[in-house]
Amino acid sequence: MDPVNEMKMFLISDNVDTQAGLRLAGIKGVVVHGREDVLHALKTAAKDPEIGIVILTEGLSQLVKAEMQAMKLRSNLPLFIEIPDRHGSRRDSGWITRNIREAIGLKI
Repeated sequence: MDPVNEMKMFLISDNVDTQAGLRLAGIKGVVVHGREDVLHALKTAAKDPEIGIVILTEGLSQLVKAEMQAMKLRSNLPLFIEIPDRHGSRRDSGWITRNIREAIGLKI
């Protein structure tokens, strides 16, 4: 079996609504509040070899931005994905275009 296809996703959320919604899709996770709790959950998930994608709500990812960036630079896995919470996105409308331009140098 291909180990990449067996990797799991894990959610780190700041509200139970997001956790419940993703749990219905089969994604396990935790609800945390506060920077130290986020860091602990992030480090625990990053150490688990079965977890290939860690999903964080945008609000929580802002609390641990530097640590998450350092983890991204040290290893290819897990991938870190930021999602809006139930209150919507905190990003401006051009963030996807900017990310593509920064990542691959392509202007779209």
